Amino acid sequence: MGTAERPRAADHGVRQLSGNAPDPSASRRVAQAVDALRHGWPIRVGEAPVLVPVETAADTGATSTRALISAARAATLKLSNRAEAADGHRPVLIRAADPLTLADARPIADPALDLVHPLKGPFAVEAIACLPEAEAAMELARIAGILPAFLFGPEGAGEPLRLKASDLAAWADPQSLAIATRARLPISCSEEAEIIAFRKPDDMREHVALVIGNPDFDRPPLVRLHSECLTGDIFGSLKCDCGPQLDGALERMAEEARNGGWGVLLYLRQEGRGIGLINKLRAYRLQDAGFDTVDANARLGLPVEARDFPTAARMLDLLGITAIRLLTNNPAKVAALEGAGVLVTERVAHQLPANPHNERYLATKRDRSGHLL
Repeated sequence: MGTAERPRAADHGVRQLSGNAPDPSASRRVAQAVDALRHGWPIRVGEAPVLVPVETAADTGATSTRALISAARAATLKLSNRAEAADGHRPVLIRAADPLTLADARPIADPALDLVHPLKGPFAVEAIACLPEAEAAMELARIAGILPAFLFGPEGAGEPLRLKASDLAAWADPQSLAIATRARLPISCSEEAEIIAFRKPDDMREHVALVIGNPDFDRPPLVRLHSECLTGDIFGSLKCDCGPQLDGALERMAEEARNGGWGVLLYLRQEGRGIGLINKLRAYRLQDAGFDTVDANARLGLPVEARDFPTAARMLDLLGITAIRLLTNNPAKVAALEGAGVLVTERVAHQLPANPHNERYLATKRDRSGHLL
């Protein structure tokens, strides 16, 4: 199957997933802010006070009596109740009795240090006058893959990188995603396969699609959305079912191709349901301490579900695919794709056996995340 044989997306009327083109400068500012946070540099969102990332910043003497943390961490510090912490990623502004250095703030931010530093505070919760900017900061921390915690308006922080809260919408807009290249890629379960790479100008993640069989655009392909899982896909982790899901999906698509159909696997670079590899491994440690996957993410102050399904819809759009049969046990994936304009003609169950290490994980997906297992 060569690339010349495949109709391009332009031949199939690519749908616009957003009414307005993204602002390139806004998207660029987000990319720069993410880079700044990973380096530990200060940022300023709108006219809100300067923020210094607690996890990554070098201790240069910056201090503040206030810190911006997640609702889940605030609950751990007994500053909010469980109901208020249900959205663990929500920002909470706390004030300490004495100025906090970065060394003081790290135990406040990181649940891995709870046993080392069991007593923190006293703290009081303050109203956030700049809530949209605070929410944007928490989301920037998630994108950067760091703990969502900042010194708030510290002295001695240095010159911040500036952006607007509204810039995040431009960065997330899937319209700037484009096909970078494509090539024939015979794989173990099917020699008739092609790999297509996608990228956005201000996003370092490169998503790929694997097309198995000969495309027939009059017949909806069997499609699997698979989010990157280094531990499961590469190392064969038994803590999740990601590796077997990936292998099983490819086998199902190869079978479709042998019977005259075709399949498309979208491999999305959004490790840990969108919280990143480092934070996923932190969640693993919390799971070993007795928390399930939902509570572990919340304790880190991160969303339980932060995957980017509009990007998957855009990938299908660029491939000229308007209707699919979706291989999933997650009704939320069906709803997300349909909300982005993809016609899901059938949900195809993807049943796989559990093992002793992932039984609780699968039960949590069923009982707390609505998966149909």
